Amino acid sequence: MFTVRPAAARGHADHGWLDSWHSFSFADYHDPEHMGFSALRVINDDRIAKGGGFPPHPHRDMEIITYILEGALAHKDSMGTGSVIRRGDVQRMSAGTGVVHSEFNAAEGKTRLLQIWIIPRMRGGQPGYEQKHFEDADLRDRLRLVASPDGRDGSVRMQQDAELYAARLGKGGAAKHRFAAGRRGYLQVAKGEVELDGKALREGDGVSIEAEPELDLKALSDAEILLFDLP
Repeated sequence: MFTVRPAAARGHADHGWLDSWHSFSFADYHDPEHMGFSALRVINDDRIAKGGGFPPHPHRDMEIITYILEGALAHKDSMGTGSVIRRGDVQRMSAGTGVVHSEFNAAEGKTRLLQIWIIPRMRGGQPGYEQKHFEDADLRDRLRLVASPDGRDGSVRMQQDAELYAARLGKGGAAKHRFAAGRRGYLQVAKGEVELDGKALREGDGVSIEAEPELDLKALSDAEILLFDLP
């Protein structure tokens, strides 16, 4: 079963320096029908203006993944990590027992990113940080594993039985994914337009996937997608 979450149905907050769309309840946006899906708790599509950013703020008991679509993000945290995250980079921060971090636009123009929260399999634990770069060729016209519980195939490691795949599809390109029995999925169209089960999906649309053994996607334009394989 495929259940589409249209882009326009998401929560929206415009703070001037930040234009954010929330796939699930977040901050002042609360929708009891959309509190997350399986272990996936947050997908925020954030556009941060030049000079804008989030000052130091705390997190705990969450796996936080940042996926850059445009621009660059400067990150600092209480673990002593300082880095710039650019397009092609995937960052994972395990909040564990508690971490404080800041994020600011490090580009000359707008920075756009997807910030993702995954509920960890256990509360507590040591905070941690990991960042990996994936070349365009790694993601071109295929679903590339970028986050997983075991860090296989060069993915970042997260503390949950979940997998995150990314793909950049050229127009007419296709991608396929098979789900193991009992698994669920969530598809996020980050850019462009794709077709799933005969239905066109546009930028910002999301789809929850249940009791489907296989996923077949075709790009109707140049597109970028994220696919979560979830317990």
